Amino acid sequence: MTTQVKHDAAPVPLLELRGISKSFPGVKALSNVALRLYPGEVHTLMGQNGAGKSTLIKVLTGVYTPDGGEIMLDGKPIAPASTSDAQALGISTVYQEVNLCPNLSVAENIFIGRYPRRFGARFGPIDWRSMQQQARALLQQLQIDIDVTAQLSAYPLAIQQMVAISRALNISARVLILDEPTSSLDEAEVNLLFSVLRRLREQGMAILFVTHFLEQTYAISDRITVMRNGEREGEYPCSELSRLALVNKMIGVAADTQALADEPLHDGAASFGPNVLEAQGLGRKGALAPMDFHIRQGELLGLAGLLGSGRTELARLLFGADKADTGSIRLDGREKTFAVPRDAIAADIGFCSEDRKHEGAILSLSVRENIILALQARTGLLRAIPFKRQQALADEYVKALGIKTASIETPIGSLSGGNQQKALLARWLVTNPTMLILDEPTRGIDVRAKQEIMSYVTRLCRKGMAILFISSELPEVLRCSDRIVVMRDRKACGEYARGELDDTTVLQVIAGGDHAAEEAAGVAT
Repeated sequence: MTTQVKHDAAPVPLLELRGISKSFPGVKALSNVALRLYPGEVHTLMGQNGAGKSTLIKVLTGVYTPDGGEIMLDGKPIAPASTSDAQALGISTVYQEVNLCPNLSVAENIFIGRYPRRFGARFGPIDWRSMQQQARALLQQLQIDIDVTAQLSAYPLAIQQMVAISRALNISARVLILDEPTSSLDEAEVNLLFSVLRRLREQGMAILFVTHFLEQTYAISDRITVMRNGEREGEYPCSELSRLALVNKMIGVAADTQALADEPLHDGAASFGPNVLEAQGLGRKGALAPMDFHIRQGELLGLAGLLGSGRTELARLLFGADKADTGSIRLDGREKTFAVPRDAIAADIGFCSEDRKHEGAILSLSVRENIILALQARTGLLRAIPFKRQQALADEYVKALGIKTASIETPIGSLSGGNQQKALLARWLVTNPTMLILDEPTRGIDVRAKQEIMSYVTRLCRKGMAILFISSELPEVLRCSDRIVVMRDRKACGEYARGELDDTTVLQVIAGGDHAAEEAAGVAT
């Protein structure tokens, strides 16, 4: 358990953001956001995907210029215009993907761009001995003893992050921002990182920690700021905010009671066939703890959980987009290995990715071309689908799904988000899949489009298709699913049939077992 930092002796924050707003074309990313960082604390920033955390960090580090508000450092206004400006002010960031050079040595990475020179000359030869000595000293501050002359790529990601932190110390950072630093670390590596953060906290550094893991939040945090929909929901001492209350504030379920009152999209009287797909001990280091999984013919199986809970990671393993380290998959009772997505497509599995713009729609291609893409991949590049057949398929699904487009030859990028999503759903439906994985299929689209898509998906289930449904909108998962698997911190932590869960009980499971049971009485709401 962490000790709450007392601020009586330091009434002025080291760093303070006041009324920060930032808009992009058609999107209000931040609205009047405030944040305070004190020396000698770990302050955790939490929120769902799209809450505005990354945008806030980019404003703070000079990547974006805010439309309104101010940033104060030591009580004085600052306006970093670049990451270099932010670093010069003592604000350093370590990102989820370590932004270093793996082909260079550890010492070179720590001093890159600031190599010590012999004879004090600005452009003199590099003083390799001095650089290596200084690198060892910096790492020793973190109690890390490694060969600084070895290539960075020789070390695991956790050590690479320590090198990135050492680089931050070398530029005299007073504020350290860690953006999702644990997303690819195992438990031992997380413990190593946290031991370093505690030492830095004791030395007076202000640390802003961005994560989506609940247990890690409560293991390291002094205070928590929660963001939702581009706004600051609130700031709380960690010791005074229960896990259940934190999850509720992040998701905002209490504000969406009407969706839960809606009638289910089907009457719950579905009959399911045999298992379409089974997985035993399926897992991937740093992504998903080994888990068992099955889905039946005609079943809509929902995955509930926070961002980073392991939902998308499971979907990618099932589709062959990532390679599993452990476990096996059986399809219709036969063991299968999906080395690449093409293997899964050939086995009649479809996957609508959560990232519509980068992993889904090819915006410059027409609606027709986007719809037939998966079928063409399964058929093979040397066996082109006849143009008339492409037109017939595109026309059929544009009509069936109510896709609003001037023509099937219209570039998909000119369609609304909801119509793009319908076209991506059509892409997989033309392959007539046995199982369809839908990862956030209704994110960022209007209410009517959501209802149309989910109504159509439910009808597919009743015709025998197995559908794995992932959504951050808890009411939607509860309303649509025949069965729900709740995930937390890369693990499956509960499986429930329709009717066994409501929003409160799901939040308790997501918040964390015994902790949530103790807090369910309404502590710290």
